[in-house]
Amino acid sequence: ALVRMDSHIPYKQRIKRVEEVMAELGLNECENTLIGIRGRLKGISGGEMKRLSFASEVLTNPSLMFCDEPTSGLDSCMALNVVQVLKRLAQTGKTIICTVHQPSSEVFAMFDKLLLMAEGRVAFLGTREEASGFFTSLAAPCPHNYNPADYFIQFLAVLPGKEESCKQAINSICDTFEKSEFGAKLTVEATEMTKSKFTYSDFFFHNGNHHNKRYKASWFSQFRAVLWRSWISVIKEPLLIKVRVLHTLITGLVIGAIYFGQNLDQDGVMNINGVLYLSLINMTYQNIICVVNVFCGELPLLLREHKNGMYRTDVYFLSKTLAEMPIFVLIPVIYVITPYFLVGLNPELPRLFIAMGILILVTFVAVGFGYFISCMCSSVSLALTLAPPLVIPFMLFGGFFLNVRSIPIYLKWLSYVSWFKYGNEALMINQWRGIEQINCTAPISSICPRDGHTVLEMFDFSEGDLAIDMLVLLGLACGFRLLAYISLVIKTYTFD
Repeated sequence: ALVRMDSHIPYKQRIKRVEEVMAELGLNECENTLIGIRGRLKGISGGEMKRLSFASEVLTNPSLMFCDEPTSGLDSCMALNVVQVLKRLAQTGKTIICTVHQPSSEVFAMFDKLLLMAEGRVAFLGTREEASGFFTSLAAPCPHNYNPADYFIQFLAVLPGKEESCKQAINSICDTFEKSEFGAKLTVEATEMTKSKFTYSDFFFHNGNHHNKRYKASWFSQFRAVLWRSWISVIKEPLLIKVRVLHTLITGLVIGAIYFGQNLDQDGVMNINGVLYLSLINMTYQNIICVVNVFCGELPLLLREHKNGMYRTDVYFLSKTLAEMPIFVLIPVIYVITPYFLVGLNPELPRLFIAMGILILVTFVAVGFGYFISCMCSSVSLALTLAPPLVIPFMLFGGFFLNVRSIPIYLKWLSYVSWFKYGNEALMINQWRGIEQINCTAPISSICPRDGHTVLEMFDFSEGDLAIDMLVLLGLACGFRLLAYISLVIKTYTFD
């Protein structure tokens, strides 16, 4: 109601209209029930789902509705219930056109007028009673105690192996209808309508009530409604959130157990650096996999609602981003707290909070990259297939597997956009800056860094770059989201 109804309509009047439509379509019983996700989350029934779809369209009180197979996927009882709802709407003065395949006799009896089509031509158009009379005139009356709808469909069907004879029979029936009194009546009505002064403009701008605006609601109203819906979609599966939190907690505990109690010696330096880089890898893959299905999975809904003028693309993208942000703050915080002191990382409390901030930024970059992949791909399976290998180049040039100074000049640009590089440098600066003594337990011939400054020099990292690294991570997070948004805009406007 917030995005479908005109912006000048007061909020209380919109809520009243929602209550009226819910009562009219019998949705009060499931008012506080989750819609659900087929195969994943139990919610309202199939019939209630269909009625909810009608309710969202009826809010603006349209005079004409097209319903494409409203009974498909429903059992006979639910199908009857849905058609009864449509019948009640038609009795209020609305014109409702439905395409229905194989309706039951009860459903068929509710139709006011019947249009039979075969091979792209009109075989009959009129009332149900007139249809029976027309087929009787063809010497093909519908048998008693037989569903007329099934009979008409079978009579006009093209049977395998008899295509030519069936098509000839269908053309003969269509020709007969055109020459019959029913066809002649339709021809006269169509001719009178084409001669009338009623124009297309009259239909869409009647009484001057139509405003030439793409969107009925204001930007803020759109944002409020879509943000609320996006937030509901995030929290409607609490089990999924619990699983993600538990997965993060267990991963942190496992890492803490494996790297437990590291000392500030040569082995400890290598192990601590490994933990830091492993944290970047974990936060990247865990969060990218969670978001690559977001936009390509919801793309059909976005395209339909955007084309209907419900909300802008920027409203949708911003709402999805903000609604999912709390969980992407919570996950890295849990991950940092769990193994931090178990491993023996820098015990100063400010260093803990800085590490949290760094991993939150890395998570935001990874999520932005996942959004970009999701917006670029046309299907969830394609996005899930492309995401892992696309991350590998960024991971290789993060300064852990390959020293920054050793990266080939023609691949240097990859390191500049690698969040692994900036995240790794920031975490290592946070860990080793101010460490004045590292015990040397290696053989005499081995390289033995004596302090944190030397450790950073080995990786060609500078102690003064911490703030720069965090700013670059923030820029990458915004940059990948901007690319994702541009991709989404291109898709929506191409669809329009």
